[in-house]
Amino acid sequence: MTHDPAPPTRHLRVRRDRGHTVLEFHGEIDILAALEITPYLDALTGHPEPQIVIDLRPVDFFDCSGLRLLYRARSRVLDRGGRLHLVCTRPLTLRVLTVTGLAQLLPPSASLDAALGQPEATSGTL
Repeated sequence: MTHDPAPPTRHLRVRRDRGHTVLEFHGEIDILAALEITPYLDALTGHPEPQIVIDLRPVDFFDCSGLRLLYRARSRVLDRGGRLHLVCTRPLTLRVLTVTGLAQLLPPSASLDAALGQPEATSGTL
């Protein structure tokens, strides 16, 4: 596993792991955090066939701005022929994902190892 320099935001850490770019969200993912994260998200999902994992385990708060980030990432990755995996263990965040239906589109895994073991993690449809 290699670590890339962290982007200059307290809400996002980026690293490479087993050929995937791991975006680790931190703290409160609200509209201000989304504004910080979006440019990095767009850059990392803007090339052909991106292999992305979004890790929500370090998230303390997650609102509709976070949902928009996930949906945006999913759309951009799929449009470019890539794969997107989600890691999440927090009960409240899992509930938000389930209630909104996003958990069907991005089935959350409990660990990075589990996420990378799910080759069809982006195949869900509503």
